[in-house]
Amino acid sequence: MDLRYLTGNKAKNSIMPRDEGELQLSLVDLLHRANQVVNQKFAGSVGQGGPTPRQLAVLASVAASDGLSQTQISEATGVDRATTAEVVGRLTRSGLIRRRRTRRDARTYAVTLTDEGREVLRTSSEAAAQLEARLLSLLTSDEQGQLSRLLKRLVADSSHKD
Repeated sequence: MDLRYLTGNKAKNSIMPRDEGELQLSLVDLLHRANQVVNQKFAGSVGQGGPTPRQLAVLASVAASDGLSQTQISEATGVDRATTAEVVGRLTRSGLIRRRRTRRDARTYAVTLTDEGREVLRTSSEAAAQLEARLLSLLTSDEQGQLSRLLKRLVADSSHKD
């Protein structure tokens, strides 16, 4: 394991050149920290007890196509099936969505939004859009496009097996 980025020794392909002895973060560390910051800001934006980003993604996918199965929700959101099942369970217990068995396959649930789920989706989506606008305002238009393209490339590459 190469720990040069932790010790301040400048690696050939370092992401963020730093002064000697200063902590250097790897791409994985930076993405993790960015995720933490965004999740923290998201929680502050939607308020206490509001949905998480994953929960909001599930609510939005169900709103876009009422009656999706959990597998279809997983495919639409890019969230793995086990996590989708857990999120759907939490949203069901919170009264934001309803699950009912399908007629074609008793093993499959069709998921629909409740009225409360629609309202939470509406208010949380507005808060999330405002947060996104604030975050993107830190970047130029060109940087916004570049960030989006690069993150999409990283996400797309995650579907390939190592």
